[in-house]
Amino acid sequence: MIKVENYLLGMDCGTTNIKAIIIGEDGKIIAEASRPSKFMIPKPNMQEQDANEWWENTKEIFHSLAEQAGEEITNKIRGISISSHTVSMLPIDADGNPVRNAMTYQDNRSSKELDTILQKIGEEEFIQIVGGQPSVSFLPSKILWFKNNEPDLFAQTQCFLQASSFINFKLTRKLTMDVDQASRTQCLDINTMKWSDKVGDVLGINLNEYLPQPVPVDDIIGFVTDDAARETGLVPGIPVVAGCSDAMASMYALGLSRLGDAGESSGTSSLVFVGSANQSKPDVPVVTKPCAVDGMPWIFDAPITTTGAAIKWFIDTMAAEERLYCQQHNLNIYNYLNELALESKPGSNGLFFFPYLLGERAPIWDEAARGMFIGMGINTTRSDIIRSIFEGTAFALRNVMETVKESGGEANILRICGGGAKSYTWSQIKASMLNIPVYLLDEASGDVPVGDALIVGYKVGVFEDLSKAVEQLIKVNDIVRPKEDWSRVYDQLYPYYVNMYQSLKDNLKSLKETMEYIY
Repeated sequence: MIKVENYLLGMDCGTTNIKAIIIGEDGKIIAEASRPSKFMIPKPNMQEQDANEWWENTKEIFHSLAEQAGEEITNKIRGISISSHTVSMLPIDADGNPVRNAMTYQDNRSSKELDTILQKIGEEEFIQIVGGQPSVSFLPSKILWFKNNEPDLFAQTQCFLQASSFINFKLTRKLTMDVDQASRTQCLDINTMKWSDKVGDVLGINLNEYLPQPVPVDDIIGFVTDDAARETGLVPGIPVVAGCSDAMASMYALGLSRLGDAGESSGTSSLVFVGSANQSKPDVPVVTKPCAVDGMPWIFDAPITTTGAAIKWFIDTMAAEERLYCQQHNLNIYNYLNELALESKPGSNGLFFFPYLLGERAPIWDEAARGMFIGMGINTTRSDIIRSIFEGTAFALRNVMETVKESGGEANILRICGGGAKSYTWSQIKASMLNIPVYLLDEASGDVPVGDALIVGYKVGVFEDLSKAVEQLIKVNDIVRPKEDWSRVYDQLYPYYVNMYQSLKDNLKSLKETMEYIY
């Protein structure tokens, strides 16, 4: 037996849960711990989190990890990498204390400010600068809202941080921003990879004074201080790297290590990744971002908002009959829906489901989009409805993948992790929809903190070869092949999925405005 001498700590600060692991160089997880994160909704369209709670949860988690692992292993932690949900607006003062709660990416209060920004810069020029479709999810409109509506608090602000960079600050006392999250803020000029003067001018601030300069994901930004060690149960001096978004860490956890591989982190929402040798144009619906994987300089990163959430929505609101049957027969509701979906033929008897229950991000970037069933008839069955939800989310995935291919990406296989990887039926539909094999990863693989551990492990030399480390740590449970007869049906129906949304797009926007007026 090889004696393990090197361990790594990876942590992800998610929107609903903070989770961390200690993992050995042999790929064995030695300790893991998590704590829930709370949301605050002061008013409709607002969502906030308490950054002090992030730190309190982090301290509890690190203490738990140290206790589980024991002193000998804790002393052999060679590096720490932390990822987080993004983009958040967290203002801190000169002492590093939060000035107010963080506004998360799901906070939509700043739509008027976004309109102001686009009117002053021009939407086309804004897209050319930031390399993405404008949205209230990102920083510019949030900063402007904060500046306009809470001027006293804004006056106390020295810096804006993301969740991971706030925790990194607590560990190292260094104010940093990783280039991955910087490229997602829509404050970065992707042509120069520096903070945009034009965006800053519209906001009335110098972004270089309020945002730390971006550094590579795996840059060692500092070391655990004596004070942080006492608070967390770790030892002082452990290297801490800049970290990244949960999306980028998911990409590592999926085991993407070569061009041609695509990945989907499939949970409540989906994060889709496709590597690229070249940077995409900034005005395409899904753009590339810098990637730290050797041989994969750029990555297409596309979020699909409600995939698993659409299935849960059906269970919670429409599946009383199925829930009762499962209770009576001691069945798992998700497994049962997988079986029922197969009672319907591919194409769901002409029924389309559009999974836009919270609007949609990639590739249509439409906050007014809404969930829809189109094509119901007197002969529509419950199995058709169930299958259409699986297929609708797969159509949304294909919409992303087609957009990525048109923008220069290439995908020959799809690696899936997360809760969605447990559904063979759903994976069979995706494989047939995309006409590529789907690799299903085991439960330990694809976990975001594993991706964090890979990032820092490669940086500090625990893993000399990232591809070999991926093969060692990321395990494939099954390979699902496309069904040719299903693929033929989906190829015929996919244009209808795209065109029906496009035909209804303007009406959906008007409907949203009307409903806001009514209510």
